[in-house]
Amino acid sequence: MPTSVVVSIAYHSGYGHTAVLAEAVRAGAADTGATVHLIKVDEITDAEWELLDASDAIVFGSPTYMGTASGAFHQFAEATSKRWATDAWLDKLAAGFTNSGSKSGDKPHTLQFFQTLAGQHGMTWVNLGLKPGWNATDASENDLNRLGIFAGAGAQTPVDAGPEAVHKADLATAEHLGRRVATTARSFALGKAAATAA
Repeated sequence: MPTSVVVSIAYHSGYGHTAVLAEAVRAGAADTGATVHLIKVDEITDAEWELLDASDAIVFGSPTYMGTASGAFHQFAEATSKRWATDAWLDKLAAGFTNSGSKSGDKPHTLQFFQTLAGQHGMTWVNLGLKPGWNATDASENDLNRLGIFAGAGAQTPVDAGPEAVHKADLATAEHLGRRVATTARSFALGKAAATAA
């Protein structure tokens, strides 16, 4: 029976904020014992494409610019059409995370773009699995999922602040997403192994 899974985080970061989130997702997945690869999609190599193909789960990450993922991420998404043509990512798990300068910033649209991309590849989407935080009088901006996003992990960082200013609650939420993806991937792998052995 498989004891480890491979999670790859395919992301673009314009100013470093999304890279900090990617590292948090990596840390969360690695906490479960998963093998994790960080892949910058604007610098992707043939070897890294092969890492994606061999992964059990792929987590997409991008800043939200003008209501959607960055141009660099869109370019990567278009390049995945070669994988689509061969079903290379069929039945893998997928998830996503994003950062913007505003509390909303249309982050859900970026996550929906990731969901559509995953759907086109026949992947299974892993949502955040958290209730919304910071939505009651006794709640705090330090709650997990403080921005109340269900599809994936969202973060808000002031546009005039550096990567070190990414909110600690948003980092913890990204770590949660990494753990959830890796744990779900392990459950899927165990289920496939049991089905094969039956």
